[in-house]
Amino acid sequence: MQLPNSTSAYIQSNKLTGCLLSETHRDGRAKAKFFKKLGFSETNLTVLENTLLDLARNQPVDEVVSSVYGTKYVIIGSIETPSSKVVTILTVWIIDDGEEAPRFITARPY
Repeated sequence: MQLPNSTSAYIQSNKLTGCLLSETHRDGRAKAKFFKKLGFSETNLTVLENTLLDLARNQPVDEVVSSVYGTKYVIIGSIETPSSKVVTILTVWIIDDGEEAPRFITARPY
């Protein structure tokens, strides 16, 4: 199964700068170390955003979870990083109740 409406998937910029790449965010600092070590940074946000969107659009969904906010989709896949390494990550997307476009929630090493 592919992510429903994957061509409409989007990532809020604060999810990247305020969490995924933030070394001071309570939940994001370990993720920030991981992604920054691989060459992702605030200066190349578009690369990270496009990498995550490509994963959502091209990899099958691994798990579907219902929540009080909508339906979450877990996608696990390999990405090529700016440091030329290939790593496997887990991403989570949600289609909020009443919405159609998948919204990025988080990513982490797998």
